[in-house]
Amino acid sequence: MTKTIFITGASSGLGKAAAILFANKGWNVIATMRNPENETELTQISAIKLLPLDVTNLEQIQSTVQQVIDSSEVDVVFNNAGYGLVGPLEGTTDVQIVKQLETNLLGVIRVTQAFIPHFRAKQAGLFISTTSIGGLVAFPFNSVYHATKWALEGWSESMSFELSKFGIGIKTVSPGGITTDFSGRSIVRTSHEAYTDQLNKVVAAFSDPARRANYSTAEKIAEVVYEAATDGKNQLRYVAGADAKALYAQRLQVGDEVFRKAVDDRFFNE
Repeated sequence: MTKTIFITGASSGLGKAAAILFANKGWNVIATMRNPENETELTQISAIKLLPLDVTNLEQIQSTVQQVIDSSEVDVVFNNAGYGLVGPLEGTTDVQIVKQLETNLLGVIRVTQAFIPHFRAKQAGLFISTTSIGGLVAFPFNSVYHATKWALEGWSESMSFELSKFGIGIKTVSPGGITTDFSGRSIVRTSHEAYTDQLNKVVAAFSDPARRANYSTAEKIAEVVYEAATDGKNQLRYVAGADAKALYAQRLQVGDEVFRKAVDDRFFNE
């Protein structure tokens, strides 16, 4: 029987790459995004159905999920919608903070909550959420973004116990850098004059071509999502990309405080 995956944030980057990969693997794909009327590539693939969904809109989440489960047997939900909020907290507005939390954290929680009854009724199903290496380590001037991603990691681990008795799985995929437009339209930048010099150093470090050479394509990370969806393992975390794996291994090896000092030295003392 053909399986079905429901994807949020499928208009670009990892979400779009995952939609194409799963369709090519013979899955039915329900690809959601805020403005599907603007999508031209995914509409050419017959196995992909587009639906509008803004994950900050609770009513739309509930109505869209109900529409989907009334007409489809969903096997996997891939929570992928998200963006980065970058800059000093002092220069960040409350509106920006709330929007980041609503998109990256509450959107995932609410979409998951809406699908749980469907999965529980059939005693099967899998949730996969895009977190980030930024949910396992932290860098300067990404504090609210990190808050959402670290929260997702802890929430997913807790939910793994809550859902397992019903045959429902939950996993996270934690990519490092991805060579997509996440560095463009999917990042919101804030600023404050007191932090200009420090922020410029961080931006320069992340823009270093040598660093970006280690980033993964969205298609490579999508392969990890597919692995998580199909390997049948009771495994929570999938760290994805050579850069992410190296960073996480370093933190585990040297410990939190030594790693934190290394990050400080990397960005501010070189």
